[in-house]
Amino acid sequence: MGESKAASADEAGKVLVVYYSYTGNSRQIVQSLTDQIDADVMEIEPAEKGLQYEANNYALGMQLLNAINAAPDAPDSYPAIDPVSITDLSGYDNIIIVTPLWWSQMAAIMQTYLFNYGPQMAGKHVGLIVSSHSSDIPQVVLDAKRLVPDAVWMGDALWIKASNHANRAALISNWIASLDFAQGQSSKDDKLYITIDGVTQSATLVDNAATRELMTRLRVAPITVTLNSSGGFEIWGALGFALPTSNEQVDAQPGDMVLYNGSNICLFYGSNSWSYTRLGHIDDLNTSELRTFLKAGESNIGVTLSLAPGSPVKPGDVNGDGEVNISDVTALIDLLLSGETGTEMADVNNDGEVSISDVTSIIDMLLGGDV
Repeated sequence: MGESKAASADEAGKVLVVYYSYTGNSRQIVQSLTDQIDADVMEIEPAEKGLQYEANNYALGMQLLNAINAAPDAPDSYPAIDPVSITDLSGYDNIIIVTPLWWSQMAAIMQTYLFNYGPQMAGKHVGLIVSSHSSDIPQVVLDAKRLVPDAVWMGDALWIKASNHANRAALISNWIASLDFAQGQSSKDDKLYITIDGVTQSATLVDNAATRELMTRLRVAPITVTLNSSGGFEIWGALGFALPTSNEQVDAQPGDMVLYNGSNICLFYGSNSWSYTRLGHIDDLNTSELRTFLKAGESNIGVTLSLAPGSPVKPGDVNGDGEVNISDVTALIDLLLSGETGTEMADVNNDGEVSISDVTSIIDMLLGGDV
């Protein structure tokens, strides 16, 4: 993943534990978990109290699950929950979800929370703990990936069942040690690199929710966008995803980087005053050099943002670590499943599309030694 390394729990950035507990087992799991890691904790509760989801052979619980399964994209398919205490997840690098299993599926109450807030978990490192009596958890994992499709999963889900619940502290300890936590942003983590037509330039970022989430995404893979000149002062275009906004009236100057309308990046070679979210500033270029680097006045400018000083040059190096290996196959499959396929290194067969055929092309490269 670029130049970043897996972080241990001790090195992890800020952690949020989100849980729902019906019988109390998940609450006990969360207590054992937070005895071992430093985390904020938020409990999800149903809006309607006192319901017995397991009564009459889980009749009510199944009714709620069936409603979700019938129309999983409809907000009114999900049971109401109480307002949550943390509505902005931008300050968290890692999120751990703890949920019970209902009839082999994720509990409907937790599904509601993830339906509402899963989009804010895009690019964040996410872990999953599932509590059940004895039923296996693969469908719960699928539910989580459906509801949080753009997460970076830290590792395998942890299954705690009735037969090993008493040993949960040891199970959690071993699980934590296996996870790939995201590190928090530090003073060393305020740089990104912009590559245009083979020329790379560093930029220094401000510290806000937008840049923290952008850096989280860049730890997964470089981001390539197509920008166009506009107004005689900038190149701009869609990122392909939204970042948190903190808009203010900004008198943008040459070299400034800003976020416009939450999902567009603007790089300035001139000046303009508008409501933007600040991102940072391109380092050490004067106005004339900026115009040349940013290809002022041109259209369809390919721009790659990365954490490494230089754009990846190897087709197939999807995760941007400078090598093509089996981890790039995994990274490409993750990109295809998430729907975010905007990295030029993923178009291995150079057909203008990122698809399953590119996975085959990487595998052929690896088998043929052509890497």
